[in-house]
Amino acid sequence: MPSVLFTPLTLRGVTARNRIWVAPMCQYSVDRHDGVPTEWHLVHLGSLARGGAGGVIVEATAVVPEGRITPEDTGLWNDEQAEAWRPIVRFLHGQGAVAGIQLAHAGRKASTWRPWAPVSGSVPLDQGGWPTVAPSAVAFDGYAEPSALDAAGIDAVVDAFAAATRRAVEAGFDLVEVHAAHGYLLHQFLSPLSNFREDEYGGSLENRARLLLRVVRAVREAAGADAPVLVRFSGTDWAHGGWTVEDTAAVADWCREAGADLFDVSSAGLVPGVDIPVGPGYQVHLAEHVREAIESPVGAVGLITDPHQAEEIVASGRADVVLLARELLRDPHFPLRAAHELGAQLDYWPPQYLRARWRG
Repeated sequence: MPSVLFTPLTLRGVTARNRIWVAPMCQYSVDRHDGVPTEWHLVHLGSLARGGAGGVIVEATAVVPEGRITPEDTGLWNDEQAEAWRPIVRFLHGQGAVAGIQLAHAGRKASTWRPWAPVSGSVPLDQGGWPTVAPSAVAFDGYAEPSALDAAGIDAVVDAFAAATRRAVEAGFDLVEVHAAHGYLLHQFLSPLSNFREDEYGGSLENRARLLLRVVRAVREAAGADAPVLVRFSGTDWAHGGWTVEDTAAVADWCREAGADLFDVSSAGLVPGVDIPVGPGYQVHLAEHVREAIESPVGAVGLITDPHQAEEIVASGRADVVLLARELLRDPHFPLRAAHELGAQLDYWPPQYLRARWRG
């Protein structure tokens, strides 16, 4: 039987050549702390497109300076950043990949040291850090206390996502993903473990989802009719009293009505110290639940490392795409290797690499 993993997928006016997509992976590699991507990003992302991925989604890219996870994060809040993304997008397209970007605001998890720094936690203000914001003035464990966003601040977040989307489209990106996962700002509003507001943005599920829905509508309008809009959710907080997969399905359905086209389902990140049953494909069931509940395309992510495993996830209808991260860091040519192992005949091997197409 032909491989389902290597069949095209069309969302609105965009067709990806296969179902193996690159999940957003922060590189923390901006040199001047100005949000402008560098040669590292070109080579890193370009190698993943060259390796045969159907879609390459760029790392969490901040819509405002204070939305960066670290000072070394990429941004899309000004035109200089948009111009720097253009040649990267052009190279991704030249290798046959759909180019996507994940737009994000880190909220109370912003202004932190990058992972390999000798210290952890929040970056002090006198060392290049900045004050953070959140739905409520409650800190993430070990981080600085944020300020609660007021109505004007919430409006500004919505406007920033829309403006960043317009810049993404102008830079040539084919799709935009709204980051509402991993304990960052939009997830902070969604979960009752971080949202203690008593206004129209707190309390009920409808209220806690209000900001995300406003962002999705604004992004949908700014993206235009042909560009797909994705939303990344944490399918569960893995914590008692927190966000659940049932909540995810309900809000994803509302996001679909607001114009979202596919849901990229990960998990966790809101609170530390939770017990997560990590193992091969451990988050696939979350994506599968959303797909079955609302009959919408979904992406599965999380320790998907084997071609036959990836094929089964898509062929069985558990997800429409698989998004790989660490496995692609180990092997940027995983899609080409998977095609070889699954017997899929591809016409997009780089001609410079054709000698490796068959063993011998």
